[in-house]
Amino acid sequence: MNYRVVLEAAWLVYDVEAVDDAIGVAVSEAGKRLNEEEMDYVEVDVGFTECPACGEPFESGFIAADTALVGLQLEMDVFNVESAEHAQRVAKSDIGNALRDVPLKIVDTIETGDGDDGDDQ
Repeated sequence: MNYRVVLEAAWLVYDVEAVDDAIGVAVSEAGKRLNEEEMDYVEVDVGFTECPACGEPFESGFIAADTALVGLQLEMDVFNVESAEHAQRVAKSDIGNALRDVPLKIVDTIETGDGDDGDDQ
């Protein structure tokens, strides 16, 4: 089976004053580290957090003392695995090795088809 695995990453950005700047730096730094490991197949984007008051989603970024915590969303396709759990282990291991010391959490796993379509990675 093939799966798309979505992970959330907690990324720290130091010496920043604006949330938009922190988000840009976090996405850029994560992309750079993944590209250094030739993992350009991992999609990096800002994550979303639900507002506790109104329930509406907003970009995950918070600044205190010129230090930002940015929630990133990382997506990766995993091919020819035995189960969703297997796909999750593969994705978390691959991304975790490239982004050492970055907390990761699996947030979604979507089946994208069987492994017989010839698009093996």
